[in-house]
Amino acid sequence: MGNTASLKNHVETSRKTGVLNLSDSHLKQYPDSIDVLHPFLRNLELSKNKLKVLPKSIGQFKELKILNVSNNSLENLPEEINCLSKIETLQVNCNLLKSLPPMNNLIFLKRASFADNQLSVFPEFLCELKHLEALDISKNNITQLPELIKQSRLVELNLNQNQIRKLPSSLAQCPRLKTLRVEENCLELDDIPKELLTSSKVSLLCVEGNLFDMKSLLALEEYSTYMTRYTEVKKKMF
Repeated sequence: MGNTASLKNHVETSRKTGVLNLSDSHLKQYPDSIDVLHPFLRNLELSKNKLKVLPKSIGQFKELKILNVSNNSLENLPEEINCLSKIETLQVNCNLLKSLPPMNNLIFLKRASFADNQLSVFPEFLCELKHLEALDISKNNITQLPELIKQSRLVELNLNQNQIRKLPSSLAQCPRLKTLRVEENCLELDDIPKELLTSSKVSLLCVEGNLFDMKSLLALEEYSTYMTRYTEVKKKMF
């Protein structure tokens, strides 16, 4: 932030608007002075700064619906993030996270982004969030998906640029999954379950950049079933 007076003005305005945008403000530390906004804030933008730590007090923003802390230097998230029970959108892209704390209480979370971090394990608790529709967890180091993925209510899942070596057949059981992106992973053709092509709800499957020739996928008999779904969805869009 340029100066203390400027930050104070932002805080005073945010009392009325419920929105505080400190994106690209050259912050090296979380400004404790914004904690007075705990009862008011619905949208907190802290992206494009140099933050290494979020304080435990972040969990006291009980009315918060949108939190963006992307493009910082966060190595972890405080467990108190699980107290943001009204949060609907959580963006934590481009940080240094190796794991995530449990977030089972984020029952209204609809969209979450953890792209471009250092996660090696897919966080299972995400599969249990019934309102989570879109998850971007691309550009990490994830090697496999949990069987629990079949319980997720995701509509869109982005797993591009990970280290995934096999997709579980249970992925085809996801009741709402329509868009699945697994480009640039470590998949052989046999690592894509046939059920995903034949009996899933997936109508947009992006698998380019893996360890097989796309022509071999297109040649599968099961692929025609997938293409029928894809075409039907496209027709409805126009």
